[in-house]
Amino acid sequence: MKTFQWKSLVIIIVLAVSACKKAEAPHEIKRAEEPPAYGDTIVVGSIGDASNLIPLLASDSASHEIAGLVFNGLVRYDKNLKLEGELAESWEVSKDGLEITFHLRKGVKWHDGADFTADDVMYTYKVTIDPKTPTAYSGDFLMVKKAEVLDKYTFKVTYPKPFAPALASWGSGILPRHLLEGKDIAKSKLARHPIGTGPYKFVEWKTGEKIVLEANPDYWEGRPYIERYVYRIIPDQATLFLELKSGGVDNTGLTPLQYARQTEFPDFKKNFNRYRYLAFAYTYLGYNLTNQMFQDKRVRKAISYAIDKQELVDGVLLGLGKAATGPYKPGTWVYNDKVERYDYNQQKARELLAEAGWKDANGDGILEKDGKPFEFTIMTNQGNESRAKTVEIIQKRLKEIGINVKPRVMEWAAFLQRIDKKDFEAVVLGWTIGQDPDLFDIWHSSKTQVKELNFITYKNPEADELLVRARETFDQEERKKYYYRLQEILADDAPYTFLYVPDALPVVSARFRGIEPAPAGIMHNFIKWYVPEGEQRHKSQ
Repeated sequence: MKTFQWKSLVIIIVLAVSACKKAEAPHEIKRAEEPPAYGDTIVVGSIGDASNLIPLLASDSASHEIAGLVFNGLVRYDKNLKLEGELAESWEVSKDGLEITFHLRKGVKWHDGADFTADDVMYTYKVTIDPKTPTAYSGDFLMVKKAEVLDKYTFKVTYPKPFAPALASWGSGILPRHLLEGKDIAKSKLARHPIGTGPYKFVEWKTGEKIVLEANPDYWEGRPYIERYVYRIIPDQATLFLELKSGGVDNTGLTPLQYARQTEFPDFKKNFNRYRYLAFAYTYLGYNLTNQMFQDKRVRKAISYAIDKQELVDGVLLGLGKAATGPYKPGTWVYNDKVERYDYNQQKARELLAEAGWKDANGDGILEKDGKPFEFTIMTNQGNESRAKTVEIIQKRLKEIGINVKPRVMEWAAFLQRIDKKDFEAVVLGWTIGQDPDLFDIWHSSKTQVKELNFITYKNPEADELLVRARETFDQEERKKYYYRLQEILADDAPYTFLYVPDALPVVSARFRGIEPAPAGIMHNFIKWYVPEGEQRHKSQ
């Protein structure tokens, strides 16, 4: 089950929700209440392996999913998407909003037994803003004017001007100073053997096979009930589903086909609980804007008109999702439903392409310009059936207007290498969206370097200004104006064709109790999940 989609490429750009339905369990079987018990193992199935378990250096969902169990931030979002303390027990914000003083929890230990202190927070801040650190997440910390360790358990930051995501930005995983200071973090062994303060300790990582964690008995919030967490990598979704049904996997995400047509029988409902809610994510077709083919926005708009988004929702998602119009989730306070829409219109697409100089001069059905045919490759990642099918449908629709698309499904690591080198023409990928609407790292023109998230190289001066103004504004109604205008610009520029917002479709073995569906999904209280003693399958080793 993915929480972040570069496989979504992950950035945790969280989006404050005011109109969010909680996760539903439409087929959850009510079982007899039994007391919580320690023990057992949960096996989580995923199509993709992690890449780096230091959260500062990770940009994919698998890495963040694992790192999120090993590391803590100073703050986090609760089940209702409200900020609460994690490693920070409390904090004060000055009246002008420019100073935050964090009071840290005492007695918290790193997994190797060392004390967690404010020095660790200071180290994390310094290494994040270090230009030599290859991270996509420095932007928020670069907004800090001054950081101070006031004492062993008090940390203070001062901002030169208002910064709306300031408090939320300290949800970043705090790193162990005593293990990393003075060393090159990009070469640290913690990338594959992390040591954090979180509810689970790292045990082993067999590349392409599994990652194993075990419960931290000394966790400050209380020992997790589930003793072991095994993250199994199964690149093929059909094989992953077979493993789920046979008991080799306890928790994963279902495909729309699996949810709608392959799990509607009594035995499955007896053994598993399914959940459904509109995901904090969207899928898009992104264009390499350094490629001359895509530098005319009329071309990008034409492609958008030529794609039937409802066909994708119906054919790929089987109706389990919504068409996307921009980078925010429908129903949230920041979502602008009045932007330019690209409803399916092949005639409009042909007119725009003709205006841009693309015509079928030789009658072969393919458009040409300056003697070159209009053809390009759409890359997507291996193992994601929905994205592969999306590319196939796009290929068919673009063929009808004279554009030849060549699909290419790639292994994830090789895919990322091509992205880093900007060696691609177009991609079908997804982003996970979170609880603060700040989109600086994805859309600002300063974030186009290697490992940064504006990898399509989008540049628009007005968008840049809006992104900065919005993050410097605390008032929600004022921020909303900036983000509404930003969405209008993105719709007009069409650097992405926003395709759809899928429903999240997690499934969990019925032996796991304590799951509490909420606006944040189902994983917010994972340390409270348990298996009654009589139903446990895996005994402690």
